[in-house]
Amino acid sequence: MRRSRTVWALLLLAACGDGGASTPDSAPVDVPVDGAVDAAPDAAPIDALRPDAAPDATPDGDTTAVPLPGFGALTGQCGVLGEPELTGTTPLWFAGDLDFGTDRYDDPAERDLLTDGGREIILDGNAGGSSLYSEVFAFEALHRCELADLLKTENEIDYDDPDSKKADLLVSIDGHPIGVSVTRAVTFPFGDPYTVERATLLFDRKLDDILLARAAATAADRWEKSMLVVLAYDAQHAEVAMEAWNGLDAETRADSVVIVFVTSGDDLFIYTDQ
Repeated sequence: MRRSRTVWALLLLAACGDGGASTPDSAPVDVPVDGAVDAAPDAAPIDALRPDAAPDATPDGDTTAVPLPGFGALTGQCGVLGEPELTGTTPLWFAGDLDFGTDRYDDPAERDLLTDGGREIILDGNAGGSSLYSEVFAFEALHRCELADLLKTENEIDYDDPDSKKADLLVSIDGHPIGVSVTRAVTFPFGDPYTVERATLLFDRKLDDILLARAAATAADRWEKSMLVVLAYDAQHAEVAMEAWNGLDAETRADSVVIVFVTSGDDLFIYTDQ
């Protein structure tokens, strides 16, 4: 299709403060402020950070081979989120991609190829906007790489303030509740260059919402660690957003986990939900 080889990057953010999960995308495809990737200070170009091989074991000694099979070819490091990463503050990131090849997700029968959690997200729907498939495949990647279990979908999470910011998903990884917000990095027309200003706006908005959402969740649903999953249109979007990430202050980063997941192949359904 279009684009050069893409990447998947993850960064565990070191900082203090509360986490949370951000609101779902309200614009059709996050046109105003989409974009996001993470990087450690003075990060090298993304292609230079791609691992040579993915590990064959999941955290804490689980020998389950990851990534698990599923819809789309998932490559890169998996099984890296163990106890130290989920409870500590040490920065961590890795690279990979999700390649749909020529197999666009557009047939209801293809739901059978998804995990139980992915099918539940589709059946439950979201709070609005056109971000449903991005939320589905963000979860699919988390399950296939980190064995995440779906605890609650967006409309099932309870908040003390019903008008508060919302998480898109509540998942469990190694027994730790994780509040997940999902967004997309894309410009229009497709393929136009992505800008640092746009990526910075995304981080400021989404990470601020993460803090507010976790604080507003009920005690029963409040998560330990917050995660922002960004589906990026191509490597240029990821690299620019990484640059923007490096410019954010510690208060904005808080103690969140940010995953940037760059898609390739017949993936336009992710960015249009059509």
